[in-house]
Amino acid sequence: MPETAADIMTRSVLTAGPNDTVTQVAQVLSRNAISAVPICNEQGHVLGMLSEGDLMRPFGHANTERRAWWLGLLAEGETVAPAFLEYIRMDKRRARDLMSTPVITATPKTSVAELADLLARYKIKRAPILQEGRLIGIVSRGDLLRCLARAPEMAAD
Repeated sequence: MPETAADIMTRSVLTAGPNDTVTQVAQVLSRNAISAVPICNEQGHVLGMLSEGDLMRPFGHANTERRAWWLGLLAEGETVAPAFLEYIRMDKRRARDLMSTPVITATPKTSVAELADLLARYKIKRAPILQEGRLIGIVSRGDLLRCLARAPEMAAD
């Protein structure tokens, strides 16, 4: 029966770097049918998490309204606002600009029950597993559900 993060974690974790473009990260998510990636430096230290929700944030309703206002100003011959120029450069943002921090992590020895509590308490969908500060795996809600499906007696605990 699985008892720790090491027993249920996904070991081959796709990651992105802090300087990867939003487009590059979106392609990794899309091509691999995953919803988030840890953002790691070259040493394998987790700097943040970048999810589909984080990627969608700049395209939300508030920014759409602001963009319409700026376009209206441009149509009237006004000077281009610096904020508008930043908006149209949005596709050049990097992972570090949109990633979520701090990252809630666990260790390989964290129990399955503690992992479930951690995900619920922080309302997160996954937790990177670190050993000596380096990413060695990830546990998602799906991993926990698969664990429960294999060992239903755990649900009673």
